[in-house]
Amino acid sequence: MSLLIVGTVAFDAIETPFGKTDKIVGGAASYIALAASYFTKEMSLVSVVGDDFPKDFLNILKKEGVNLEGLQIKKGEKSFFWSGKYHNDLNTRDTLDTQLNVLENFNPIVPESAKECDFLMLGNLVPAVQRSVINQMTKRPKLIVLDTMNFWMDIAMDELKKTIAMIDVLTINDSEARQLSGEYSLVKAAQKILLMGPQVLVIKKGEHGALLFNKEEVFFAPALPLEEVYDPTGAGDSFAGGFIGYLAKTKDISFDNMKRAIIFGSAMASFTVEKFGTERLIGLSQNDVDERVQEFIDLVQFDIVLV
Repeated sequence: MSLLIVGTVAFDAIETPFGKTDKIVGGAASYIALAASYFTKEMSLVSVVGDDFPKDFLNILKKEGVNLEGLQIKKGEKSFFWSGKYHNDLNTRDTLDTQLNVLENFNPIVPESAKECDFLMLGNLVPAVQRSVINQMTKRPKLIVLDTMNFWMDIAMDELKKTIAMIDVLTINDSEARQLSGEYSLVKAAQKILLMGPQVLVIKKGEHGALLFNKEEVFFAPALPLEEVYDPTGAGDSFAGGFIGYLAKTKDISFDNMKRAIIFGSAMASFTVEKFGTERLIGLSQNDVDERVQEFIDLVQFDIVLV
């Protein structure tokens, strides 16, 4: 398999100023896999669900080329569930309910067919669990990308740093970058974080775009101004899916190609927020994706003469 995705496949219940849902499909790996599927069909998924999880959604993943050999289905148990309510700015939210269920004792088992993957995407999970996946690889992937969150910085900072030391690309948001580094300036934060092990850092800034750092360069990608944003849940995961999916498709992990990958990631995230849950990511055409990427290109393309 070219790309191995590890993360949650779960249920969410979401409330924003623009609407409210009952229990719908969510989870980091769900968004990552759907976004990546527009770039590669050679994917394998490692996750866990209960027998309450809808087979229809699993069939959608299979149709998009996702090998589900590594998906554990626990009979008689319930899938992970999260419920949250977003504030008016859509940048802050309150967690209303978290039910770990099958995730509480999740022990990921990587199928033999995926142990020599070229690209490994570690969605947000317990840092020790993410590390256990890396340790199951029979050869080191060409690129290991890790996403994490402030929760693990609060309760498991040392474990998180051990895992970060083993990866190539870290994706976090701006507040997480500040917490992880202890620096307010994102430039200084990036410099500190890159000393922890990764070669590249992506700092997601939501409606304000994303920053890409290595030790010598920095690149900024804007977010697309959208008329309607219904649900930001999964936007960061969709971004990661588009990013890693494009890299897996092109098999080019240079910094210049990562600049392009960030644009494709941003495009996939921009689709996600237009509807609740994973709905908008299902059934896009290649033309839809190409047109959205062109909007990003048009947004920043200009001629200037220095006098």
